[in-house]
Amino acid sequence: MPARTFTLRDGFVVNRLGYGAMRLTGQPGNFGPYADWDQGIRLLRRALELGINHIDSARAYGPLDNERLIGEALAGQTSGVLVASKGGLEKTMGPSGMQVARAGSSVALRRHVDESRKALGDAPIGLCYLHFPDPEVPFAESVEALAAAKQAGLVERVGLSNVSIAQIEEAEAIVPITAVQNRFSMASDELEAGREMVSFCAERGIAFVPHGPLGANPTKQGAKLPIADAMAWLLELSANVLLIPGTTSIAHLEENVALFETLVSDAA
Repeated sequence: MPARTFTLRDGFVVNRLGYGAMRLTGQPGNFGPYADWDQGIRLLRRALELGINHIDSARAYGPLDNERLIGEALAGQTSGVLVASKGGLEKTMGPSGMQVARAGSSVALRRHVDESRKALGDAPIGLCYLHFPDPEVPFAESVEALAAAKQAGLVERVGLSNVSIAQIEEAEAIVPITAVQNRFSMASDELEAGREMVSFCAERGIAFVPHGPLGANPTKQGAKLPIADAMAWLLELSANVLLIPGTTSIAHLEENVALFETLVSDAA
């Protein structure tokens, strides 16, 4: 049976079942605050009670509303909890609807880090990803901005999202990368490339956090994979794979945790 936990490169032990908080925002497009704010707080606190110690968010979720909800739910009680955020996207609502733009400059990323820290409660961000590479900004500039935030004590760990192996290698020459978050599932159109990415990260002790693990793709039609099949396959694939399923239901959260418990062991 696969192990229950994974040890990050700096020794932090994370439960391989985390919680993806993106859906605790307004809908559609994850714009604005979650409608049932108090229920969202109860759900997040229940996740911690169930042993989840990895909560995934991003500045773009709201923007910032999701992080404010997490900050209120945790109320500074973040010891032993890895709260992940992402910077590098700007989301605005205008007359023509919601607009999303990449913003990977050093100035934008430093502002995003500062805003996310404030929303989460002013503590250093446990893990801060570059949400997307910005084609208008040299990739190294974006990574260096997060490295500088880490050096300044504003973030504790740096991650990358939606990147290639070559980009990870480029980033690793600047700052140690704790985690990579890319779209991946057993139904992926590029299954072998995804496996290669997972193996590349595993060889270096980098956590791999798949988004879209049920095969859901907003640009395509198709049914989601059964969560039991998806969870089992990913947990067995490699010990560095961390899961972050999201839900707005405490009952569904509890079902996910119960399923996880049937699939893992306490072996290191």
